[in-house]
Amino acid sequence: MTNRSLAIPAAAVAALALAGCGTAKAPGIQAAPSSGRTQVSASATTTTTTTPTTPTTPTTPKPTVPLPTAFKTKPTVAIPSGPPPKNLVIKDLIKGTGPVATPTSTVTVQYVGVLYKGGKQFDASWNDGTGQPVSFPLSGVIKGWGQGIPGMREGGRRELIIPASLAYGKTARPGSGGKGHASIPANSTLVFVIDLHAVS
Repeated sequence: MTNRSLAIPAAAVAALALAGCGTAKAPGIQAAPSSGRTQVSASATTTTTTTPTTPTTPTTPKPTVPLPTAFKTKPTVAIPSGPPPKNLVIKDLIKGTGPVATPTSTVTVQYVGVLYKGGKQFDASWNDGTGQPVSFPLSGVIKGWGQGIPGMREGGRRELIIPASLAYGKTARPGSGGKGHASIPANSTLVFVIDLHAVS
């Protein structure tokens, strides 16, 4: 996901965006020391001939169950009447039948995020330029997603109403950068509708 507002890393998983992050490490890559000279072992001085390999592009996990027809179109998010809830609200709009997401899962999703107050959209994978699902680990998202997606089954559509304490709190944030996307004011309650395409 490309720099999404809901993900914690600055260049999130292909992302949802954003609070603090660790250092990603690709398989087979060893990081250089943070200070001093890079050490070269004696075995590393031997010259070997290797066959060049063609770079591969990461693939998006495929669904293991048939996805609902509703997943073909961007959902409309309905804001409930009344004041925003103080706690996370989870509502399954379509119950999935596939594997269950866990707190350590990487999920492939399509989603729409709007502000509870006023209903303006601030982010949506549907409008990121590709219109394709995005994949990212649940360990790198806002708390509302980290608590609200586990237990969801592949092929499901879920609505999350996330209080500011489980989103961005007192920090205002820009929208995802898509045309017409609103910024997120401080202390905003957020509403997401999430389609779970795959779990890995």
